Amino acid sequence: MSKQNSSFFGSTRKSLFYSLLSIVTALTVSVATPGASYAFSWIDLLMQGVQVIQLSTMSDQDEVSLGRQINQQVVSKYPLSNNRELTNYINEIGQNLARNSTRPNIPYTFQVVNDKSINAFATMGGFVYVNTGLIATADNEAELAGVIGHEISHIAARHSLKQMREQAIAQGLVSVAGLDRNTAVQLGLQVGFQLPRSRGDELEADQLGLNDLAKSGYAPIGMVTFFDKLLKAQSGGSSPSFLSTHPATDDRIARLQASMNPATAKQGNGLDSQAYKAKLRQLTTNY
Repeated sequence: MSKQNSSFFGSTRKSLFYSLLSIVTALTVSVATPGASYAFSWIDLLMQGVQVIQLSTMSDQDEVSLGRQINQQVVSKYPLSNNRELTNYINEIGQNLARNSTRPNIPYTFQVVNDKSINAFATMGGFVYVNTGLIATADNEAELAGVIGHEISHIAARHSLKQMREQAIAQGLVSVAGLDRNTAVQLGLQVGFQLPRSRGDELEADQLGLNDLAKSGYAPIGMVTFFDKLLKAQSGGSSPSFLSTHPATDDRIARLQASMNPATAKQGNGLDSQAYKAKLRQLTTNY
């Protein structure tokens, strides 16, 4: 990676560039007469295609490296909890879910943000953040795991990379040389924390997260009951930040319920509210 500081896509760029060079040359010759101006439009079109492929085929190693750099920016702006026991607890839940996700082959990092607002978010490369306010709002571990599973699923489905690709092209940030490292980090921050995800991405993360929840031994109903809690908060005039960039909560609840087997929805771990509250008291007594 030290030899590729100017671009995350150096090796991909070379192979794609040379493989398409003959096509570019042929098309340039074919359209050079009688109107030479058409040659440039073809070249621009093909080069844009190369850039799209570069952003679409980022390796796991490059994605994790980019995620680490984005994380450095995040932790400088968001106050992380210094409660090591609480962070370890969230990490245990998260690692269990990550192992059962559709993308278990990258390292995942789970961090607790010391913020009372109800929120959780994730960025590419396996980095997940959970606010203390959301941890306190959950009634049981299954609800908390449902939210964490949802965020893991955004990473597993590479939603941030897809959105970064779309924004890079829309904003004209890529060149023939690819996307430079600093631009990629800033764009990753923008995608992760400023721009809303698409409705399709959110609904996909719900379904993937629900599957991971059940595979990890949790009662699937936990994801539904947490969203139902947030829906009631919305109807009461309070809109949790967790929902600010998400599809309508009632629609999400209906879709999740439709994909559950009512006979097994409450089967699994994590529904003991008293045990969960006791656990939080134990973890936060000295903080």
